[in-house]
Amino acid sequence: MSISFSTPSAAVAADAAVLLVLLPTEGTALPVRAATLAALQALQQRLGSVIRVLSVDEASHPAVVRSFQATNLPAFVLVRQGVELWRQQGLPEGEFIVAQLLARLAGAPAE
Repeated sequence: MSISFSTPSAAVAADAAVLLVLLPTEGTALPVRAATLAALQALQQRLGSVIRVLSVDEASHPAVVRSFQATNLPAFVLVRQGVELWRQQGLPEGEFIVAQLLARLAGAPAE
């Protein structure tokens, strides 16, 4: 299943960045997966229209996941206009993810 979390299309800027969340096909218990998807939806709300959070499930879109050559899933990949700006294996933890993503968009180095 592929789930996209975004604000209404009219509110998403044409040059908005996309945070791809590459999710594994197997190995994730249903409650953990549900919690992950809820966390991603909350992240989308915090990012607003600046960054669109897009979940990509390996089972539904294996070629897309393979194209990013992620060695471990889940993985986050921030892209804007086809250019990769940031990548992290595993799901980011803590409150710093929003600031880290926005810093990458601004061109500042992540801490």
